Amino acid sequence: MRVDVYTPLLLSLLLAAISPAVGRRVAPALAARVLTTAAVVTAAATVWSLVLLAATLVNDAPPVVADAREDGRRLAEPVPEAVGIVACLALALVAHRLWRAVRAEWGTRRALQRLCAGHPGDTELIVAASPVPQAFAIPGTPGRILVTAAMLSALQPVERRVLLAHERAHLAHRHALLVTAATLAVAANPLLVPVRTTVTFLVERWADERAADAVGDRTATARALARAALTAGRVKPSCALNFTDRAVTRRIAALQSAPPPHLWPVAAAVLALGTLPALGAADATGDLLRLLASVLT
Repeated sequence: MRVDVYTPLLLSLLLAAISPAVGRRVAPALAARVLTTAAVVTAAATVWSLVLLAATLVNDAPPVVADAREDGRRLAEPVPEAVGIVACLALALVAHRLWRAVRAEWGTRRALQRLCAGHPGDTELIVAASPVPQAFAIPGTPGRILVTAAMLSALQPVERRVLLAHERAHLAHRHALLVTAATLAVAANPLLVPVRTTVTFLVERWADERAADAVGDRTATARALARAALTAGRVKPSCALNFTDRAVTRRIAALQSAPPPHLWPVAAAVLALGTLPALGAADATGDLLRLLASVLT
């Protein structure tokens, strides 16, 4: 347990370090899925490791200490008491961060759903009479696409097709679930921030590729991104656009080259890396159970 219980933290750093490279070299759909899966498993293993570290404080419980002294037994100390205390504090912080992340996600979903109020249930496209160019997908059942009149007027007909295909890809492939999962993983383990950043970029690249396939023109797709970004910049530089955020320059450059390969061996390696923290936490759990059995019997 002395080493295994810390492996999720160490492997979190490794996953965070390699995630940008994976995002650049592997097809966006595959990379987004494997990185999100690895992040969720790693975050769960990290939280469980903190639970194990906190559980070692049972050695210092007064009844346990008194019984050990009466029996003349020496209590094993798998980790220093200070580590157990820090783990307890970390668990409290993780719980607070998760609560805040869930509350923020729920608030965002409710705000987006309110934008759809008053429209028929089968309406896919909602056009808002707003001078601010915006376009984003609203997940739900059914999913909706909200586009402002300013955004539509700034785009040519083929570019509007790109925009709608992009947002439909977000809804069809449930990209909001991937981003939410990565966000919750980061709330549990802040070391995974680079993974979430990569995943949020990859879902945009994924939607870009689906839009390019739908219109059959990668150049037109890149042009739509560029025009929307320039329009947003003229109107309101701080405006956050779903269609034109997430490093637009990199997305445009990617559309001007061939789609990246799937590279299944790399994806398998990332998934394997994601399982290692779970294996380390499982081994540490066995060690702790044996320790508790010797202390409490």
